[in-house]
Amino acid sequence: MGSCLSSDGWSSSPHPSSPSSPTSGAKRPGKAAPGRRQGPRSSSFEQLHRIPGRLFLNGASSVASLFTQQGKKGTNQDAMIVWENFGSRADTVFCGVFDGHGPYGHMVARSVRDSLPLKLSSHLEVNVGSDDHRECSIISHSGSMNSEETSSICLDKEPRVFTDIGEKDKHPDIFMTLKESFLKAFKVMDKELKLHPKIDCFCSGTTAVTVVKQGEDLVIGNVGDSRAVLGTRDKNDCLIAVQLTVDLKPNLPREAERIRKCRGRVFALQDEPEVARVWLPNSNSPGLAMARAFGDFCLKDFGLISVPEVSYWRITERDEFIVLATDGVWDVLSNKEVVDIVACAPARSSAARFLVESAVQAWRLKYPTSKIDDCAVVCLFLKTDAPNNSSNLKTADYMGTGRGKQEPSTPSSTDRSEILTDGDKEGTKKQLSSSLSHQEPADGNASVKEGDERSTLEGVSRVDTLLTLPRFVAGEQPPASTKAQK
Repeated sequence: MGSCLSSDGWSSSPHPSSPSSPTSGAKRPGKAAPGRRQGPRSSSFEQLHRIPGRLFLNGASSVASLFTQQGKKGTNQDAMIVWENFGSRADTVFCGVFDGHGPYGHMVARSVRDSLPLKLSSHLEVNVGSDDHRECSIISHSGSMNSEETSSICLDKEPRVFTDIGEKDKHPDIFMTLKESFLKAFKVMDKELKLHPKIDCFCSGTTAVTVVKQGEDLVIGNVGDSRAVLGTRDKNDCLIAVQLTVDLKPNLPREAERIRKCRGRVFALQDEPEVARVWLPNSNSPGLAMARAFGDFCLKDFGLISVPEVSYWRITERDEFIVLATDGVWDVLSNKEVVDIVACAPARSSAARFLVESAVQAWRLKYPTSKIDDCAVVCLFLKTDAPNNSSNLKTADYMGTGRGKQEPSTPSSTDRSEILTDGDKEGTKKQLSSSLSHQEPADGNASVKEGDERSTLEGVSRVDTLLTLPRFVAGEQPPASTKAQK
């Protein structure tokens, strides 16, 4: 969840007397503001929620576990989905997590959760062609890519780190087909949000990290700073973490260059120098802490895009599971810690919940004066014939990204190098719990009560995705200070 801290003069819905063109330079779409009341869901979405194999609430199936928990910032703006037999294929699974931000971020996240898979499936069917082709391996589609649709193209090589490959003939046909489907589906999804009659996406948006697993092929589409991590084995049979996505933050050189070319501004505030944000050209708002997102149309003319970074991974017998999670998890747990926690979960069916509970515990210990963020997790297990629990818990530390090695972008994410050799599952759980409990809270207290909700103004405040909202008051001048309102 990207908490939105409203500036003065902004209510829960746009001010009725606000002009259509704010002084900040962002043009507001001319559509009716959404009310708080929502009509009944259409029959099509009621049918969608009854589809067998489609999970979007807390639960589990034979191949996946998913769980979300509301934080202390308000409405849970995270959403998630697991869709087995995706596209009417028995060997295909679609997974995704979505982290909303802004006043209507929860609505944007759920809309993308419901609509994006349908659009992806539709484009995939068009690209693949006839039913006869769908029964065989997916053939290459010779569509062209425009210059905007730049994404990392990755190939499974030794060592198992993503590398950029420029030639189409060096990766499977399925990747080119799915890549084009991802690009088209994300583009159509963003256009649909812009025209949505009930959701105001001008200053609200969502991340999306999505995965399509078809047989042994894995294709990932990502916008924003949610993350996908693979739990796999190295040559010594140690469980290691491989980061499959790049956190698309404004401080990445290629992202910052694009934003500045479009007259957007990228800088960090003095009180959080490690957090680069995107700002309008002539106004110190909204301060978005990501370079790509669905929605957020106040910034779409100034460098923010919804084009996904698409990457590929070939699954081997060493790969065990994939974890998709929102930044409520990654802000307090490293890739290594997440893989260890999932590996020692009591059962596959409870793995996502076990991870979320561990993240909540880490929030209370590491940042006791901050409000806990929403958390959403999807665990996709790659070995369907394995028992519904974890056995081999020998672990090590490793991470790869689509641009070579890259440390997690969140300042609190620190990978560990210790190897857990305890063969007893309970012993490993105690080690993980101990590693969290031995970290002293910022205020020096060893524990925080279960129901102790603290204000972000009482001490260290964790990163908010969106700081301020543009104010639509005629004749207003942008603030002189670079410090965002809180």
